Amino acid sequence: MAQRSKPPFRADHVGSLLRPAALKEAREQRARAKIDAEALKAVEDREIERIIGKQEEVGLKSITDGEFRRSWWHLDFLWGLDGVERYAMDQGIAFSGVQTRAEGARVVGKIGFNIHHPFIRHFKFLQRNTSRTPKVTIPAPSALYGRTGRKAVPESVYPDLDNFFDDLGNAYRKAVSAFAEAGCRYLQLDEVFIAMLCDAKYTQGVRDRGDDPQRIGEVYGDLINAAMSDIPSDMTITMHLCRGNYKSTFMGSGGYEPVAEVLFNRIKVHGYFMEYDSDRAGGFEPLRLVPKDRQVVLGLVTTKSGTLESKDVIKRRIDEAAKFISLDQLCLSGQCGFASTEEGNVLTEEAQWAKLRTIVEVAEEVWGR
Repeated sequence: MAQRSKPPFRADHVGSLLRPAALKEAREQRARAKIDAEALKAVEDREIERIIGKQEEVGLKSITDGEFRRSWWHLDFLWGLDGVERYAMDQGIAFSGVQTRAEGARVVGKIGFNIHHPFIRHFKFLQRNTSRTPKVTIPAPSALYGRTGRKAVPESVYPDLDNFFDDLGNAYRKAVSAFAEAGCRYLQLDEVFIAMLCDAKYTQGVRDRGDDPQRIGEVYGDLINAAMSDIPSDMTITMHLCRGNYKSTFMGSGGYEPVAEVLFNRIKVHGYFMEYDSDRAGGFEPLRLVPKDRQVVLGLVTTKSGTLESKDVIKRRIDEAAKFISLDQLCLSGQCGFASTEEGNVLTEEAQWAKLRTIVEVAEEVWGR
C-alpha cells in the first residue's frame, strides 16, 4: 500500500479552519466601517499565508485558504453568481439547539457565472503561496435550492423549475471551468442537501413543500455532473457530504443507504468525503456499493470538539470500513471543516492542528510514507 500522488490524498481535510482573533477583529471593524476593504484584505492575506504554512508544517498535501475570506461556507459564493442576491431572512436556520444568523440567498434574475467572481482571485492568491496542491471548496449547486426550495426561486423569475436547474448547472459548469483555467486541479463541492435526504424528518419536509425526495436527489446529482462536465483530464472533483456544521452542532442524522444509488451510480465525482465521526452517519455497509475507480475519504476525526481521538481507535475504524471497500480506495480526514461559518466550532486552534497532525500520522502508519 502506498501514499497517493494525486488528490484526494491519504491524509486530507475538508477545508475550513478556525478564524484567528486578528481576522475576526478586522472583519468586525470592516462591518462597522472602521477600516476599508484594503485594510481587511491585508489582514486576510497575512493570516492566510500563516495558515498555509501551518498546513504544510503538519504534513498536509492539499492546502486551502481556510475559507478565511468568507462568512459562510456557501452564501459568499452564491452571492457572487449573476441573478442571486443577499437578503435578511425572518429567522435563522435551526440546528440542534441553536439558530444561525438570519441571512440567505435568493434568485432575482437569470442565473449565471461571471469570470470576475471573487473566488477566482482567492484561488490565485492561494496558488501563489503554496508549492503543494491548492484546493478550492465551493458549495454544491443544491445549496441555492435545498434549504428553502421554491422560496428561493420565485415563479416570477423562473416559472419552470427545469429552466432554473438548467441555468444553475450551466453557471456551475462555467465556474468550475474558470477555476480550471486559473490552474485549479483539485476542487471540492460541499454537498449538504443530498446528505440531508438521509434524515427522515428533513425528507418529510421536502415532501411537505411539494418536492419528491427521490427526484430532487437525482436533480442535485445531475447538477454536480453538469458542473464537472468540461473539466480537464487531470482535474480532480470530490464532494463532501455533511449533515450540518454550525458552532459544533448539526441538522440531520441517518445512514447513507437512502442516497447510495444517487451517490455512487449517478454522480461522477472522483471521490467522496464522508462524515463518519458518530453514529449519526450510520454504518460502513453502503461503502460496498462504491465503484472501484472512486476514493472515499473517511471523516473519522470529529471537528466538533477538541477531544483528540486515539490513533488505535481510528485505525480500528479504518479496518472496519475496509471490510466493505478496498483499503486502497480509502483515505482519512476530519468529518467536516472546523469553521463552516466564521463563528467556528467549539475547540481551540491548538486542538485543530493536533487533529490535523494526527490525521497525517495515522495515514502514514496505515498506508506508509
